[in-house]
Amino acid sequence: MSHCSLARSLHVLSLCLCIALARATNYEDDIDVNFGEPFYNEIPVAEATASPTDTADAADTAPCSAPDLSKWDKMFSMLENSQMRENMLLQYSDDIIKVEIDSLRQEMLRFVAQYGGSCGVAVETAGRKVSLQLESHFKDMLDQLKPCENTNVKSGGLQLEPVLQQLLSAAQSQASRLVKLESNCFGGLHSKTGFQHSNQHQEQEVASQEGMLGAALGALQQSRTELEEVLSSLKQRYLPGGCDMALLFPMRSRRIYTSVVPEVPLSLSSFTACLWVKPNGVSNKTVLLSYGSRQNPYEIELLLSHDAAQLTVGGEAHLVEASGVLKPGEVSQWIHLCGTWSSDQGKASLWVNGQRAVLISGVAEGHVIPQGGSLQLGQEKNGCCGGVPGFEEGFDRKLAFAGRMTGVNIWDRVLSEGEITQLGQIESQSCGHRGNVVAWGLTEMVPHGGAQFIH
Repeated sequence: MSHCSLARSLHVLSLCLCIALARATNYEDDIDVNFGEPFYNEIPVAEATASPTDTADAADTAPCSAPDLSKWDKMFSMLENSQMRENMLLQYSDDIIKVEIDSLRQEMLRFVAQYGGSCGVAVETAGRKVSLQLESHFKDMLDQLKPCENTNVKSGGLQLEPVLQQLLSAAQSQASRLVKLESNCFGGLHSKTGFQHSNQHQEQEVASQEGMLGAALGALQQSRTELEEVLSSLKQRYLPGGCDMALLFPMRSRRIYTSVVPEVPLSLSSFTACLWVKPNGVSNKTVLLSYGSRQNPYEIELLLSHDAAQLTVGGEAHLVEASGVLKPGEVSQWIHLCGTWSSDQGKASLWVNGQRAVLISGVAEGHVIPQGGSLQLGQEKNGCCGGVPGFEEGFDRKLAFAGRMTGVNIWDRVLSEGEITQLGQIESQSCGHRGNVVAWGLTEMVPHGGAQFIH
């Protein structure tokens, strides 16, 4: 029995060991450690190649796509940015000048309030007392000298030297009192704190105060000069004659001009054409205003040529010129030009800044400006199609105007001398005096190319 039970026990033990080994093997198979690099965030690569149609759809739906800017768009952006910077600088300079003037005014008011009343009254009172005392001393000396002269007192009598010495002593005493009074006026703050200074120190303080006042006066004069220069510069930056807008011609180009549609047809036996102009530069022939027809492109022209202004009526043969209009340093400043003409006796004149520069008779006498032509600013009609949008080949780049222009008006009569003089004043409201043929701000004006209205 013992052998049989032993064999049975060994059999059971071996069976348990087999079962345990089998379970351990299965557990190790289930926990299979993968030591490879995990790429949980890896973007899978598409197996198939995208079709052209899918690529086009993706391009259409791209969120950051933007159209390419043309050279004109870039140029206009640059001009707008420069105008914004100019306005910001002008506003900044105005704020600085305003703050500095207010600060200077407050300092001057404090100075006058502190020293003006008491010091002025005290000095005036002291001066009056000194003059009275000196006058009294002089009278006493005269009274003493008269007996001396009458009796011819010699060495034992009244002598002149002690009297002069007494006068000198009195004068020194009065001078010392004046110095103390002035030092107390200008150094009142120190006297309030209880400090006492010697006469020498007080004299130095008075001299220092006088030096400070002189320096302040010099600084005020320099500030006044600088303010006058700034005001002169601001007058040139702002629009003249009460105008609130201007035409900007950014560069010389045969495509940059402004066409004008007159209020009434131009059939004129007399006229006055006026405008404000601020050129960037002037060539041999720079066209400001031009009216012409197919038969005659040069019926009316207002031009600039180097330093001269020119007016053409009825053709280039009838030319009126005023030399010396543009000074070397005044090319970039606002200039007011007016040209007048009358068919009767052919009288024509040119006016610069309200002053008549030239008057000539016999210019296109008896001629009548015909209607049906085209009127433009900044170019002339010198070809078959000038003035028609899209057909600017008739324009010449060398004749184009570059700069700013405002207050363009044309009347069907010759204005009086007083009217033109008033129009030529930069502080006047000349833009409010509008013509009956072309009226600035009312007549239709269409900019072309890069020309544009600015404020």
